[in-house]
Amino acid sequence: MTTSTRGVPRTPAVLVLEDGRTFRGRAYGAVGSTFGEAVFSTGMTGYQETLTDPSYHRQVVVMTAPHVGNTGVNDEDAESRRIWVAGYVVRDPARLPSNWRSRRSLDEELRGQGVVGISGVDTRALTRHLRERGAMRVGIFSGDRLPDDGTMLAEVRRTPEMVGADLAAEVATADPYVVQARGSDGTELPIGAARFRVAAVDLGIKGMTPCRMAERGVEVHVLPATATLDDVYAVRPDGVFFSNGPGDPATADHPVSLMRGVLERGTPLFGICFGNQILGRALGFGTFKLKYGHRGINQPVRDRVTGKVEVTAHNHGFAVDAPLDRVCDTPYGRAEVSHVCLNDDVVEGLRLLDRPAFSVQYHPEAAAGPHDAAYLFDRFVSLMEGQRA
Repeated sequence: MTTSTRGVPRTPAVLVLEDGRTFRGRAYGAVGSTFGEAVFSTGMTGYQETLTDPSYHRQVVVMTAPHVGNTGVNDEDAESRRIWVAGYVVRDPARLPSNWRSRRSLDEELRGQGVVGISGVDTRALTRHLRERGAMRVGIFSGDRLPDDGTMLAEVRRTPEMVGADLAAEVATADPYVVQARGSDGTELPIGAARFRVAAVDLGIKGMTPCRMAERGVEVHVLPATATLDDVYAVRPDGVFFSNGPGDPATADHPVSLMRGVLERGTPLFGICFGNQILGRALGFGTFKLKYGHRGINQPVRDRVTGKVEVTAHNHGFAVDAPLDRVCDTPYGRAEVSHVCLNDDVVEGLRLLDRPAFSVQYHPEAAAGPHDAAYLFDRFVSLMEGQRA
């Protein structure tokens, strides 16, 4: 083990990509080994929300911003019960966090939750490599005695790929729970006193999402990913929501079947991220894996209905394969692409024209991120108002 001039241990670490390229640095967080899919996030802030987003399950996140950890970790901003990333890669970690809400350093939080990371690597070069070659399997190894490069590479190549991964049930809640609606003064309303009730299917939901609905007077019943159609309608919902989540949407046969049951009943429906891909499949479209995905809080998306350009928060490696140039006939009426990414023309939203259902590929709860897309929760409420009327 080497030591810095400040007397702080600097355990060596190596990042090994499945194509054989390696990056050497220092251990950050827990010491050991970890494996996942290497992806990069372009957000300059919001790392705590990124780490605790269940959509990042089994992914090793490379931060493109060079300085990470400046504001430490607090007890308010986590989006779920734990850190979900498989590993974490930063260039220059903060020596000391500085924020009035900070309770501990990011390094301490990663160590406490057993998350293996690496620092001191050229994240710009790594990001450029992933942009050119695509997201791929990766391993991070740290310790005083590391295996040789060939052994580490063989271990990386033995790990499963993200294509074909069925992960939603691994991150979703095991038991239903309720997020109470809030009144105009911000206080919680008693269960049953809300203006609307939503059944939210948890495929990897972030904590801020039901809070955004609760702020609009909606009582949210969060259900496991394994919920049946009877479970959904036992809630007596005014609307049904399908959340974000990890994995390959091509494996999500149960959520697709569940969504089709909701569409057949004509209940107002809203999906985000993984939920957008589920709606795509439910309507008969295919899905495919993006070369390196969209991850960060600065992705430009055009609302094709209004022409407005939104700066949005993303985390997805798969997309819906739907035509941009026409309205399509589906088993549930006409459908069209409602939003598109301005960087690469990827489908970023769908809407049905004959039923109250729509979805977007990004994260309108904006935790962390811009608030350009907050209106989508209002749109969902309007659908429920229209259905009730």
